[in-house]
Amino acid sequence: MIPIRNTVATRYPAIVTYTLITANCLVFLFQVTLDPLELQEFVGRFALIPARYVGLIAYGDSRSAFGDVLPFFTMMFLHGGWLHLIFNMWTLWLFGTTVEDRLGPGRYLAFYFICGIVASLAHVMFNPTSTVPALGASGAIAGVLGGYMLLFPLAQVIVLVPIIFIPLFFELPAVVFAGLWFLIQVLQGTVELLGPSKGAGVAWWAHIGGFVAGLLLAPLLVQSVQRYRPYYPDEGVLGFQPSGRP
Repeated sequence: MIPIRNTVATRYPAIVTYTLITANCLVFLFQVTLDPLELQEFVGRFALIPARYVGLIAYGDSRSAFGDVLPFFTMMFLHGGWLHLIFNMWTLWLFGTTVEDRLGPGRYLAFYFICGIVASLAHVMFNPTSTVPALGASGAIAGVLGGYMLLFPLAQVIVLVPIIFIPLFFELPAVVFAGLWFLIQVLQGTVELLGPSKGAGVAWWAHIGGFVAGLLLAPLLVQSVQRYRPYYPDEGVLGFQPSGRP
């Protein structure tokens, strides 16, 4: 189930969302220029490795106290491959523009980073012995998805469901789309938690933590309706109300 269209109209340019996408892409392009040893050192320094925070493995002597917490932030700008980057940035572009439009750029930026940091904390909490570097903007973007669901529960999300080679398109309410996505994360995270420990692969609990943070923060940071300008006649998605409803 791949989201391909957000039907909620926006009124302001999504400067923060576009800047975050650009920053993620630039960091990834830097990653692909590194040789294997340099990449290993780079990821080891800036990705999040939970075992370091319970003393199972140590940092190098050169790491500062600031560096001990830096990965909770820097891991949001690292990605493990082209597909990882493309899917994350596509989802951020699809839903982040709308959430930024309702929160405003300053609040949205704070919202994004808080969701990402909460996601990192959740990952460490549920995978304390993992030595696998966790990286990616997925936790922060999960927060954006959670905020979107809370702000526009009845907005329609157009999704693609490929059946073998046949693409099928559906309209789902945001609460259904995001709810199914969250349920999958919880089921996968629970299976990984209860199953034999193999170290964290996909950071399911980071997704869960970020999503919950987005649900809780969005109503606190959303701007009042009085601060929005009216829609212009050419704004909106054909066939849908500005709120994204049919």
